[in-house]
Amino acid sequence: MAGNWLLRRPRTDPVGRLFCFPYSGVGASMFSRWPEEIDGIEVCPVQPPGRENRSREPHYGSYERFAADLVEYLRPYLDRPFAFFGHCAGALPAFETACRLAETGLPAPSQLYISAQVAPHDCPHDRYLDLDEEELRAEMCNLVTLRGGTPHPVLIDLALEVLHEDLDVNRVYRRPAPVRLPGPVTVLEWTDDTEISLEQMAGWRHYSETVEYTALPGGHFEFLSAPPLLLKTLSFR
Repeated sequence: MAGNWLLRRPRTDPVGRLFCFPYSGVGASMFSRWPEEIDGIEVCPVQPPGRENRSREPHYGSYERFAADLVEYLRPYLDRPFAFFGHCAGALPAFETACRLAETGLPAPSQLYISAQVAPHDCPHDRYLDLDEEELRAEMCNLVTLRGGTPHPVLIDLALEVLHEDLDVNRVYRRPAPVRLPGPVTVLEWTDDTEISLEQMAGWRHYSETVEYTALPGGHFEFLSAPPLLLKTLSFR
């Protein structure tokens, strides 16, 4: 199987692992401002194909294919408690990966953290789907700035190519009905988020026997800076 699905090779000694899924148009480097460890839990940013150090590889094509390939790669790293975190569109491949683990009889995440995303049976829901090319370009430039960088036209063009492929997947993704996961789900609401409301995320209550809703201060992109309250929430031990 081609490609390295993780930004860093996992250590052999953590008490647990938190696998973090990037959202549309970007890669694992979006977690560059996050620590490498949270209370003994190793932070493991997931790197999808078709971007950054995997730019020469073909796009994954669907969240289901994403999950199937990632699960095969993760098998050696499921030897201790682990959790998944996905924000916005990144929550969907995180969910599908949890489903794939259940289908194949592999260990389930100790926690699935869903941030600012509707449930799969309420998809698609993404503000980017309604934006034109110039609006998407402005969004990519803003994201680079929020991450502490300076937008470069050539790099923005490359990011837009990835973004369009990601949005093509997002546009057609939908589960016909809720799917029960074996592990607990925590749904994270950002109190100043203007892109999605708590009511729109209510559908997640059907996806596990244990679903908790947690409100965190900040807007839609607050998670990029790894705020302490978020990191405390993600310490799933």
